[in-house]
Amino acid sequence: MPKKSFPLSKVYTLLEPGPVTLISTAHKGKANVMAQSWHTMMEFEPPLVGCVISGRNYSFDALTATRECVINIPTVELAKQVVGVGNCSGKKVDKFAKFGLTAMPASHVEAPLIDECYANLECRVADSRLVNKYNFFILEVLQAWIDPSVKNPRTLHHRGKGVFMVAGEIIKLPSKMK
Repeated sequence: MPKKSFPLSKVYTLLEPGPVTLISTAHKGKANVMAQSWHTMMEFEPPLVGCVISGRNYSFDALTATRECVINIPTVELAKQVVGVGNCSGKKVDKFAKFGLTAMPASHVEAPLIDECYANLECRVADSRLVNKYNFFILEVLQAWIDPSVKNPRTLHHRGKGVFMVAGEIIKLPSKMK
């Protein structure tokens, strides 16, 4: 069957980068959280994560000012809260209170961990040279936390326009990599 042309505006749905995350920040005494799905691993040790945060987001200003955040990784059980967080602005709403999220103190940054998420990555901006042109932050993970009771986390993956895929089947193939 011949392939057909695909709209360039939807290419992101083919290259979905990983699980939807909740980015928490704290600035001027106010904690905030935003939904985010545009990130990529860039290095292993120290772990570096590149992420795009729109300059229109309230969190952009907090991250630019404080140069720190927490990448919180939710599971499918938090799907409704994730979508809710992504559909309102922290400028007008206390998202922690509105969506029943518990802010917990981090060990290396002022931004809070979200207790309901199965993993939390405390981060500092390592490189901001691409922020002005692309809104692309390079974050260094300073501390990583996981909930050991969650064995096979079913994470959310954004496919665009309110459509998500849930991580599911796990397969294991031989690997010679160490």
